[in-house]
Amino acid sequence: MTLEHNSSFDFYNGTPWFVYDCTIHLDADGRKIALFLLYLVLFMVGLAENTLVVWVNWKRRHSANGVLFCIINVSLSDLMVIFTMPFFMLEVTMEKVWIWGRFLCKVTHLVYMINFYSSSFFLAFMTLERYLSLTKPNAPACFPPQNKRRWVLCVGVWLLALLLALLENVHVELLEWDEPGCYMVPEQYYTEWFVSVSFLCLIFQFLGPASVIITCNVLIVRAIRSAPDVQNRRDVWLVHVYSLVFVACWLPYHLVLFLLTIDDLDPHLFSCNTVGVLYFSFSLVQCLSLFHCIANPILYNFLSKSFRNNLINAVISRISLPPATTPANAGPNNKGTTAVKERKLSNASTSHSDIGA
Repeated sequence: MTLEHNSSFDFYNGTPWFVYDCTIHLDADGRKIALFLLYLVLFMVGLAENTLVVWVNWKRRHSANGVLFCIINVSLSDLMVIFTMPFFMLEVTMEKVWIWGRFLCKVTHLVYMINFYSSSFFLAFMTLERYLSLTKPNAPACFPPQNKRRWVLCVGVWLLALLLALLENVHVELLEWDEPGCYMVPEQYYTEWFVSVSFLCLIFQFLGPASVIITCNVLIVRAIRSAPDVQNRRDVWLVHVYSLVFVACWLPYHLVLFLLTIDDLDPHLFSCNTVGVLYFSFSLVQCLSLFHCIANPILYNFLSKSFRNNLINAVISRISLPPATTPANAGPNNKGTTAVKERKLSNASTSHSDIGA
């Protein structure tokens, strides 16, 4: 999808500003190749990782573990946008030409925007759930094990993401100029619409979730360091990596979008070269932001020992005989001991998916 610039037809002393002031020459062919390769890597790696995460965790979706429930929703959200990446790959190689019609133009952008919000929402809820389970185990969970309440809240998060996505998607259209293209251009009040949507994205997708994620992770680190029975203190740094990766994926995107918003409010504030660089880099930072589809499975699943064990068991169960039945002498005492050990692992671990493993 292409972002159109409202002030490209402004004039300065009777001369279009982009003719009067532009002197920079950017390598569009190089960007096209880079975007194609980035989308290809995102599609192949992200599809494999998130499919494995859903496959391994789906059988436990009714678990009392709210963190695991959020992890499944994050992976489903990432899978949704991954399936749209082949369209983006072909669009960038064909110089923004859209050949798949108006329906897919609107649907692919809607799917992208739903993931844009839902992934951040569920990451924030997951971090909050993790904090509560570590520091206040008796406090009400964000996604309680009662099925009805949990699913109502889950549907509510998805509906909020859909509502925010529709605010932008209603103005996505297939425009027939020299070549057909999928653009976000409202017929009237472009500047007001673009500024409003940009600030909604900044607040709901980045600032709100980032505040929850960073605050809860800082509190989690404090709780882990103060726990007398924690042995894996060297892994505390991983909690900070959760926050760092979220900010690294999304801050460049929102920074460029914020500068473009300022340019729409005051078209002559930035030079033509600056605006050209911003629009040239927007598609790049937009693509790089999607690397959360690769980072999330690694951080919240593959670094978890319990997930790796479940993955190995799932693979073995597919290629070998059914596992042996539980020994008759595995009585209640053994189960109680196991539950205590799992609880200690839950409190000591820095990995989100180790809770209630």
